[in-house]
Amino acid sequence: MLIHAAKNYGVIGHGVSLSEAQTKLARERIRAEGLEDRITIEIKSYAELSGSFDKISSIGMFEHLGLANHATYFSTIHRLLKPGGIYLHHAITRRSKGDMKNAQGSGIQSADQIHLPRRRTRHDRDDARQSRGAWLPRLRCREFARYARTCRLWAERLHARFDEAIAEVGEAKARLWLLYLTGCSITFERASAQIFQTVVTKRARGPSGLPPTRADIYGR
Repeated sequence: MLIHAAKNYGVIGHGVSLSEAQTKLARERIRAEGLEDRITIEIKSYAELSGSFDKISSIGMFEHLGLANHATYFSTIHRLLKPGGIYLHHAITRRSKGDMKNAQGSGIQSADQIHLPRRRTRHDRDDARQSRGAWLPRLRCREFARYARTCRLWAERLHARFDEAIAEVGEAKARLWLLYLTGCSITFERASAQIFQTVVTKRARGPSGLPPTRADIYGR
């Protein structure tokens, strides 16, 4: 995303990751595009970042934080974002049952507990409650319905080359991944879990200074 933003919109961007391998690959791709003067990637926790940013994006990372870290996450985003700044939140959620303490888990919750015990998907209503007071009304909230097909294709391709996967990681781990991807595909097809992309802005006194329409914000 940083490469796309730098190439198409001229932004100066900074990314963080806890993965050395991911950081190495990102830097290689940035170097190949000749964007080293516009993009930097750092191995650091998001919570340790300092400074302020005009815009912040989080894509597919929030699901891995764990419920106990959600408050820290939102307060960190609030701290780092400039007044009037824009935040993109892209994450898997499941439908709220109204009572957050007694809400029943979805199919993807069961799959998560098998595959990623510390990972929990978040209720869409809980996201709104957590950030209430820090943000203005949402500029945009969009639901994506294509992840069911994505997970199904991953599962089918893994199954087609299952012997190779077993040779690579062992039978137990290969079967676990096949079960997980198949379960995720079914869960998304049934809409027990969904992907939402939410855009919000940081609350500030006085006029927001934001463009009047979404088309102005996104440049189209």
